Amino acid sequence: MAQDRRAALTAALAAAGLLALAPATGLAQIALASPRWSELSPQEREVLAPLASDWDGLDAQRKQTWRGIAQRYPRMSRDEQARIQEQMRPWAKLTPDQRRKAREQYKSLSKLPPEQKSDVRQKWEEYRSLPPEKKRELASRPPPSGGKIAAPPQTLPGNKPGGVAGSR
Repeated sequence: MAQDRRAALTAALAAAGLLALAPATGLAQIALASPRWSELSPQEREVLAPLASDWDGLDAQRKQTWRGIAQRYPRMSRDEQARIQEQMRPWAKLTPDQRRKAREQYKSLSKLPPEQKSDVRQKWEEYRSLPPEKKRELASRPPPSGGKIAAPPQTLPGNKPGGVAGSR
């Protein structure tokens, strides 16, 4: 009985210690796990503007991720800021499974030898410079055989498991 009380007291003290050491922002994030768009700060709304119409439908975890990005945004380079703004809406619309696959493909691409990475970058830049109609046409085609990289990462969620990341 005394040991149970001692264990409970020790656990309570440990929890209190952890709470005392937790930064105030961490506690605020817990309390504001899923704020509505109108509850965001003006700076957050400015950075996250591409998500405004979708914000209230996002789950709490996605909101926290985007709020973390908004918090780091002022310290990013202009190029990083532009890239974040460009990619924000499509990423937010991905399902959890699509985001998982995109992360897996990114990890696979990062493991490629330098010359293959260079080829992937070149193909990606070529794709990005295409007009929207040509991109839609390429996206509607079946994947070519031979494992050659021919499409951008965002069109990859339908790839077969075990295929070469970045192949289409």
